[in-house]
Amino acid sequence: MTEEVVRRMLEMVNDKFPCTGSPPTADFPVLAVAMEVGCLPVELWRVILAYLPLPDLGRCCQVCRSWRELVLSLDNTRWRQLCLRCPECRHPNWPSQPEQEPPSWREALKLHTMTSWGHVQLDNCNFEGAQLQVRGPGTCQARFCSFSQGSSVHLAGVVLSLFDSCDFSGSDTASITVEGPLVSERNWACKYLAALVRNFPCDLSVNKPLRHTGLQAQVTADPEVHGDKKADSKIEVWQGRNDAAGQCTVIEDRCSDGEKSLEEEDREKIKKSVTLNYKIQCDQHGLSHLLKPASDGSLPVASTPEPPSVTLELLTLQQELDRDPEALRFVTSVLGCIVRRSLFRDGKGGVYLSNYAQARLEDNIFRGLNYGVRCIQNSVIVMLRNEVCKCRASGVFLRLSAQGFIAENDIHSNGEAGLDIRKGANPIIVCNKIHSGLRSGVVVLGNGKGSVRSNRIYNNKEAGVYILFGGNPVVSGNHISQGLAAGIAINENGRGIIVENVIKKNQWGGVDIRRGGDPILRNNYICNGYSDGVVVGERGRGLIEGNHVYCNKGCGVWVMSSSLPQLLGNFITHNCMYGLAVFCRKDMENIEAREGNWNGQEWIGRDEIGVEEEGREEQENMHEERELFAWENDEDSEDEHNSSSRSVSVALVENNCLSYNGAVGLYVKSSEPLNVFANMVNNNRGTGIGVLQSCQLTRLVTNCILKNGRGGVTVEKDCRVELRGNGVYDNSNHGIHFLGNGQIVENDVIGNGGCGIQVAGNIDVKLLRNRVQPCQGCGVSVSGPVKGAVRDNQLFQGHPGHKNNLLLADPANDTCVIRNNSIFTHDSSCASAPAWILKNPLPRPLPSSMAGLSSSQYPSRLGNSVTNRISATVESGCHGGSVFCCIL
Repeated sequence: MTEEVVRRMLEMVNDKFPCTGSPPTADFPVLAVAMEVGCLPVELWRVILAYLPLPDLGRCCQVCRSWRELVLSLDNTRWRQLCLRCPECRHPNWPSQPEQEPPSWREALKLHTMTSWGHVQLDNCNFEGAQLQVRGPGTCQARFCSFSQGSSVHLAGVVLSLFDSCDFSGSDTASITVEGPLVSERNWACKYLAALVRNFPCDLSVNKPLRHTGLQAQVTADPEVHGDKKADSKIEVWQGRNDAAGQCTVIEDRCSDGEKSLEEEDREKIKKSVTLNYKIQCDQHGLSHLLKPASDGSLPVASTPEPPSVTLELLTLQQELDRDPEALRFVTSVLGCIVRRSLFRDGKGGVYLSNYAQARLEDNIFRGLNYGVRCIQNSVIVMLRNEVCKCRASGVFLRLSAQGFIAENDIHSNGEAGLDIRKGANPIIVCNKIHSGLRSGVVVLGNGKGSVRSNRIYNNKEAGVYILFGGNPVVSGNHISQGLAAGIAINENGRGIIVENVIKKNQWGGVDIRRGGDPILRNNYICNGYSDGVVVGERGRGLIEGNHVYCNKGCGVWVMSSSLPQLLGNFITHNCMYGLAVFCRKDMENIEAREGNWNGQEWIGRDEIGVEEEGREEQENMHEERELFAWENDEDSEDEHNSSSRSVSVALVENNCLSYNGAVGLYVKSSEPLNVFANMVNNNRGTGIGVLQSCQLTRLVTNCILKNGRGGVTVEKDCRVELRGNGVYDNSNHGIHFLGNGQIVENDVIGNGGCGIQVAGNIDVKLLRNRVQPCQGCGVSVSGPVKGAVRDNQLFQGHPGHKNNLLLADPANDTCVIRNNSIFTHDSSCASAPAWILKNPLPRPLPSSMAGLSSSQYPSRLGNSVTNRISATVESGCHGGSVFCCIL
């Protein structure tokens, strides 16, 4: 039957039973008068009424009893259609028995629509085993209510609701569940609730303490706030550690750091007695600006024997919002469920958001739950000044493209991570205290993103910030300290931008990068750690640039097997062991721990198992949300990452300052290539640069190696090394001690305590165009069956009493070509000899050579770089084993 036939039938009925009012139409028929149903067959009336919308059916019910009975008889037809087509409703018996018909479809539809337009007001009510369900555009307000013994609240599409000073306890599910996008229509109570929200503004300009006594006590006991005075005596602490390191650190062969011999003491006396007139001045080399005082008279990091001080302070919330006005607009735009000053305790969950829901949580306490807050499926959460503590799993979960603004909360003492971010979630996390967790502080994985800024993250059992499986957050301006493992760990193809953080006093490495981790680590202060400053473990990558790494008990930077780091412009100073150590051979005694197979890692690979709480008998497994708890290892995300990552094939160490470290400045024991360009290596207690193993080429180019406690450069046998354009000045022992194969070309080796350049053994080496002046000993010494050439070198006498030959070679050696070398001596008859000056060229390293490095040596600035990989693991017996970063 067509709509035209229905229209004509209705007009016929209206002509027979005329009434005043609007003319009859199929959309709004005039049936407001009493009429006999029997004028047409009942079946025909049912067909006609099946075309009427819900308001017209309601009017028909009010005509008379006969019409009411007729309309009610449409229960399995028209009423069923209206109920199932209602977008806000599911099947009345969903989810348990969707195949079973309800007693009345009309009553089911009435139940769905009656609440939707209403407002629920609850004051001082106690609920036990009850459920409060509100569907938008309905609204709700509850104040001073108690929800206990499994009671919960379910909100669907509610544009505005307010829960103030309520107590939620003993829930079997989430205490408050919010789902669905906000409905566009708003009922009469929205204006009233909006006025209440304005009466309790979110004051973002003041750091308010929580109104709960429990949190205030926690703030008072914060060791990060009140315990810095004792730890800030950095100079005395560093000196004590350095003395201890000098006694226990043993470097192999000529790189050893034991007691000085009598011969070395004599060398120092002779060196001091040399007048400045006879010593070539070398303070105008290309890196000299790193040693000159600033305009205010302060010494730069590379030339001060005292450790630097941390200057980065945490920003306040107001300062963060001033820098990021978009965040402020985001916060003020979020409505939905507003929960204030409420207590959530001793249940399964606190607040659960899903499917584009929105909520604001202010000044609440979440305590003793399975989880505090969970936000998934494009939902949006704003959390301000809440306490989330003692949850059996993580405190706050964000996943599946959820967003949020989480500020000034105290998140502590949770069984898993304080904040868990994954699967595309992208929150802003600022000015929180995240501490005392039984696992990590913040975990970002599975394509999780986010901005983690100006937080205090401390005293967590695992890493303060843990990034893995494609996680890619921005971590900036935080204080990350006093952790029982690493400060920041980047593992399993994790990425991230780590900038301007203070990472201090962590039990293991300040930053740990391994297993495909590829972050940008820039301008951080990594200091006072109880192990190494930065660890680049197996298959670690990353750009490490402009960081201050100092006063760590272990090494400044520790690089190991098959890693591809780029270290550019870092200040690696005042560490108790090596400044930078590069290793490749495996320490079989501790290989599992040092390759990252630590006990806590067993929960990482639970993609197959799927539940991070599995095995914990004291809590529920939450099988119904299995995929939400699994560690993610998304192959698509890994492919995307690998295709966009920087092309790196050789590890690069460039423009760094390696100064005042307790052992060797740069220690290399690698089986893969390494490029070392334009670094300042000065005042280290051991040798400046020690290469003990290098079966592939290690290039030392345009470096300044100055005033180190042992030799300038030591190269052991079977190593392949190129030294080009370096300045090796004023070191306590030999300038260059070379037992390997390679080239020593165009270096300035001036004022060293032993020989200038000493080569020995069955090696193949070329010494070309070097300038050498020793304090005592030979200028160039060639001993043993050396092959190669010594040509075009300039050798300067150190002082008039210098008796050793400036060029000493074994007369029986016929495999080494020695020619065209110039020897300059003093005229003993002259009362004052003229000073020698290095003019053409100026003292090396030369600024022009550093500026002229090829583009392949600047991978951080260009998309394609030609830097190769470096292998390194710990060598057994090397200074007793590294104080190495194992994330417990």
